Amino acid sequence: MRTSRAAAISVGVALTAVMGAALATPAVAVDPEPAQEPRVAVEYFPEPGGEGRQTEVPVNTPVTSGRSAARSLAPSAETTDGEVGKLSVTGPSADRLDVVIVGDGYTAGQQDAFHTAAASKWADITGIEPYSSYRGLMNVWTVDAVSAESGITGDPTADVTKDTALGSYFWCSETERLICADIDKVASYAAKAPEADLVIVVSHSTKYGGAGYSGLEAEGYPFDGVSTLSSDNAQSSMIAAHEIAHSVGLLADEYTYDSYGTWTGGELPDINSSTFTADRMAANRSKWYRWLGETDPTGGTVGTYEGSSYYPFGIYRPTSNSLMRALNVSEFNLPGREAMIAGFYREANALSSKVGTSSAVLRTSRIQVSQAELTGLAAPELRWYVDGVQAERAQGLTSVLPAALGVRADGRTHTVTVESRDRTDSIRDPLVRAEATERLTWTVKASGRKAPKHH
Repeated sequence: MRTSRAAAISVGVALTAVMGAALATPAVAVDPEPAQEPRVAVEYFPEPGGEGRQTEVPVNTPVTSGRSAARSLAPSAETTDGEVGKLSVTGPSADRLDVVIVGDGYTAGQQDAFHTAAASKWADITGIEPYSSYRGLMNVWTVDAVSAESGITGDPTADVTKDTALGSYFWCSETERLICADIDKVASYAAKAPEADLVIVVSHSTKYGGAGYSGLEAEGYPFDGVSTLSSDNAQSSMIAAHEIAHSVGLLADEYTYDSYGTWTGGELPDINSSTFTADRMAANRSKWYRWLGETDPTGGTVGTYEGSSYYPFGIYRPTSNSLMRALNVSEFNLPGREAMIAGFYREANALSSKVGTSSAVLRTSRIQVSQAELTGLAAPELRWYVDGVQAERAQGLTSVLPAALGVRADGRTHTVTVESRDRTDSIRDPLVRAEATERLTWTVKASGRKAPKHH
C-alpha cells in the first residue's frame, strides 16, 4: 500500500505529540515507533530488452546512499547549478507538453557532457513513432544540477557511494538495475523550467539501468511521472520511451507475472488490454476492433494475444510484442500508436493565435494563427470557415483578413473559425479524430456603409 506524503506528515505530528507527553510525564515510558518513510510505485526493467517489473521504493534517497545528507558547493565560474537550457522549444508552454531533463552525477566541469547525453537520449526517444512525428507538440528543457562528485552511487558495485545533486543510486530496493532518485530534489530542479509535465533524470553512468515513477501527483508533486535512466548506455533510452507512454498515452503494461494467474474480473478500462477475444471484440465493436487483422509495425498482425496487465491468462493484448511489453522492440503497436497521438493532443495544442477570441474583431483586422510543425505520420490540415461555410481558397493559410474570407460590410455579426485537423492514417477512432481536431472562433463586427443623405 502506498503511503502518502500527507500521511507521513501526520505520523510525524503524532510522534511529536507523543514525545512531548513523555517529557511532561517522566514516570510514563514511551517508545514511539519511527515515522514510516513515504513510498511510491516504480517500474523497472531488470535486463536490457527484457520485460518490466513493479515494486515500491522510498520517495526520497536514504542518507546512506550518498556521503552526506546536505550538499554545499563552493561558488566558481564553472558552476551553473540550476541553469535552464532549451533543447527543443517549439512553442509557448501553455500550448505544449513540457519535458524537463535533469542530470545527476555531473560535476560543474561536466555539464557539457550532460547536455550531450540529454540530446542523445531525447534523439533516441523521438526516433520512435509517434514521438518522431509529433515532436512539434513538445518542448524539451534541460536543467543543470551540479554534483560534488562524478558518477552515481552503486556504480559499478553496491558499495560505491557518491555525493550527487539528486541522490541517484543503483541497487534501489536491493535491485541492481533499478535507479532511484530523491524525488524532492528532482522536483526542486524541475521547477526551475517552465511548467514541467514530464521529468527525465539522466544519471551519469555507462551501466544499464533506470526506472519509472508513477502516481506522484497523488503525493503532492506537480507532475505525475519521473523516468530515470543511465546516460551512456544505449539500451536505457527505451525505459523513458516506455514510461512516458503511461503518462501521455494512458497505456497499460502488456507484460505478465506467472504468479498472477487468471484474471476473473470484468472488462478493463485500459486502452490496450481487454478480456475480449478478437471475435467478441469485433462483435462488440470495442477497444481496438478497428485495427484487427492489420499488419503491425511490431511484426505480425493485430489481434488478441493472451497475457497483459500482469495477468498471463484472461486478459489480451493487441500484438505478440510491443514497447509496452518488453524493450527488445522499439515500436508501439497500432492501437498504442493511436493512443499516444490522442495523448499528445490531449496535453498540447497544435493550433494557437495571439489574436484573442474573447473580444470581437473587425472585418479588416488581420487574424494570424500558428500551427505546430508536425511531420511523418501526422497530416495537419488548416481550414477556414465564415458562419460555418468553408472558405476553400483560404485552406492552408495562417494569416487572413475576415473581409477577404467573405465577411461582408452588412452591419451584421459574423463568425470566423479556423480548424486544424490531423488526417493521419494512424487514427481510426472517431473520438481520437475529434481530439486531434482543434478550432478557434472569432466574432467579427461587420459594420455597414452609412446610408446616403437625402436632400
